[in-house]
Amino acid sequence: MIAAVTPQAQVTVTHEGPVFRVERHLVARGGRTVVKDVVRHPGAVAVVAVKDDGGLVLVRNRRVAVGQWLVEFCAGKLERGEDPAAAAARELEEETGFSASRIEPLGTFFTSPGFADEIMHVFLATGLKPVPQRLEEGEEIEVVHMTRDELRDRIADGTVTDGKTLGAFLLWSLRTGGSP
Repeated sequence: MIAAVTPQAQVTVTHEGPVFRVERHLVARGGRTVVKDVVRHPGAVAVVAVKDDGGLVLVRNRRVAVGQWLVEFCAGKLERGEDPAAAAARELEEETGFSASRIEPLGTFFTSPGFADEIMHVFLATGLKPVPQRLEEGEEIEVVHMTRDELRDRIADGTVTDGKTLGAFLLWSLRTGGSP
């Protein structure tokens, strides 16, 4: 069990939206008050989708927050009470147009623990079969196919910069015994 790191704080909610909540924590430390803003997030999933021939299915996604198109593993936010494996299967179908006969966990990690509690659940999807792609309103996503070596090279040269994709690729590489 991990002990609480933060002393008692006065907490005020400064934003409540459909994706996350922002809290302002006023924490007494050494005779002074420290302000920490914390993003509360329901968690998310990322899916390493591997075709029967070993190729990878990724997406090219327009990310408004960074003003760029990013190549990344498909991913999405957990709905309230949703099982992460079910969310992974849902996101895979919606974003890539593939369903998986097998979804297995690869691991978890915190995306940005300096200010957010979001935990990313990473899954491996295999036994892929085409299904209709079902993008959500406003999503701009293109399906991208790469080999493991192509993705590794794009990570190494800085072309692929999405954090969840970097973390998921590492977890998958460690599981399969390949070098990241």
